[in-house]
Amino acid sequence: MKLTYDPRHNIAYLRLHTKSAEVETIRVSDEVNIDLAPDGTVYGIELLNANAQLRQEDGDRLVMLNEVTGERAEVKLPLS
Repeated sequence: MKLTYDPRHNIAYLRLHTKSAEVETIRVSDEVNIDLAPDGTVYGIELLNANAQLRQEDGDRLVMLNEVTGERAEVKLPLS
C-alpha cells in the first residue's frame, strides 16, 4: 500500500495494488474516485481536494491504527 500526494494538483492517491489489468474509474463523489478491476478488486482511491480531506480529523498527521491490537503510528503530512 502506498499513499502519494501531488501538491501541484492537490490530489492524493492511496494505491492498494499495482495495476496489472485495465481498471475502471468510478466517481464516488466530487472529491473521490475509485479504480476497480473487472473482478471488483479495488486498485486505488483518488482523493481530490486532498488537503481538506486528509486534514479534517487529525490535523497534519496521517494516523494508522490497528483496531485489534491498539497499535498506532502517525506520519506528518507534507501537505501545505
